[in-house]
Amino acid sequence: MRIESEFTPKQSKAFRYLLDNTTTELLFGGGAGGGKSYLGCAWIIYSCIKYKGIRCLIGRSKLDNLKKTTLNTFFEICKEWKLVSGKDFTFNAGSNIIKFYNGSEIMLKDLFHYPADPNYDSLGSLELTYAFVDECNQITHKAKTILSSRLRYKLDENNLIPKLFMSCNPAKNWVYNEFYLPNKNNELKEYRKFIQSLASDNIHISRHYEDQLQKLDEISKQRLLFGNWEYDDSEDKLIEYNAILNLFDNQDLNGGEKYISCDVARFGKDKTVIIYWNGLRAEQIRVLDTNTIVEASNIIKDIQRTQNVRLSNIIVDDDGIGGGVTDILKCRGFKNNGKVINNENYVNLKTQCYYKLAECINAGNMFINSNNPKIKESVLKELEQVRRDKIDKDSKLAILPKEKVKAIIGRSPDFSDAIMMRMYYELRPNVGKYYVQ
Repeated sequence: MRIESEFTPKQSKAFRYLLDNTTTELLFGGGAGGGKSYLGCAWIIYSCIKYKGIRCLIGRSKLDNLKKTTLNTFFEICKEWKLVSGKDFTFNAGSNIIKFYNGSEIMLKDLFHYPADPNYDSLGSLELTYAFVDECNQITHKAKTILSSRLRYKLDENNLIPKLFMSCNPAKNWVYNEFYLPNKNNELKEYRKFIQSLASDNIHISRHYEDQLQKLDEISKQRLLFGNWEYDDSEDKLIEYNAILNLFDNQDLNGGEKYISCDVARFGKDKTVIIYWNGLRAEQIRVLDTNTIVEASNIIKDIQRTQNVRLSNIIVDDDGIGGGVTDILKCRGFKNNGKVINNENYVNLKTQCYYKLAECINAGNMFINSNNPKIKESVLKELEQVRRDKIDKDSKLAILPKEKVKAIIGRSPDFSDAIMMRMYYELRPNVGKYYVQ
């Protein structure tokens, strides 16, 4: 099939990746007006016509938005390529399926994270050849992962490999972690590609479009016009970005009382993070990818003996298997949903400690002593997601729940939780009890 489209240089580069035998995941966009939806729809249409009987998917967070935006782009391309509805293809608005004359079809799919379907069982029975997710920054990492696992239909008989094409605008979530940042650091996996395309790269866009983007608020303008992935001044943010960066530069901060805080995991589920504190200086960070509660307890005991840390100054996550460590050590247990100190206006102890942590970091009163780039990156990502939740409601102060943070960054915030627990001693200095009530 001969494509009758005048692609931009960046669209052409992306299309070559979509036809190669190496790339299985391509992220395109990173700004408004770069021709994201056009390219995705063009690739899906081209594929359906070239390979008869294949099955593709076009998805978005909400099906209603897909029909109002992406589907209109699909029809515009069909008209441009002189494909006639009812002859070359048919669209069933009831089933949300587009069928081509050669037996190929496209499913339009809602990829929103519904509480009633947390594991995306609605995707579980699908067998697909290719998929295009428009505005993938609006879906969860789990949705993307499960969708990728469905790409297997008629690949071998057409000598194809799985292909997932995604468009996005800048967002500090799994898209940033898996594509933008690794690409920036020249660490992007071979099967992944990222191409940033902005309105300024699109020779076909209206000359008035950039003028309209210039009129946006500063945050939106930085993201959508300039494609700035690092700019984030959301009103729900608790910790300033520059203050997080400064955590690793505050070497002159004085030490003080010694503490150990620990967020416990076991047997490869999340990570166990153990931090030795000299005042508000995190002098040592131990990370265990797999461990038993006995192994974690022994490491904490070793640090305690070496650094002469009082038992009452050791605090361990007491929820779940962390309770086993507190039982062995007879140390202080931290309950995330524990009672708020001094009856302040927080939903639970964890929220209160995170607010105190934000205050501490923003004031430049903490230092993390680590030259490990992976630890730095993890701490940065996790602390950026310390955000207020339900800010439009007149209720007690809350932070973004752990499950939402995990959906955004693609893993558990083990480092920030271990750092957060240190704040218990700032809220209750000289406390004498062994367990958090």
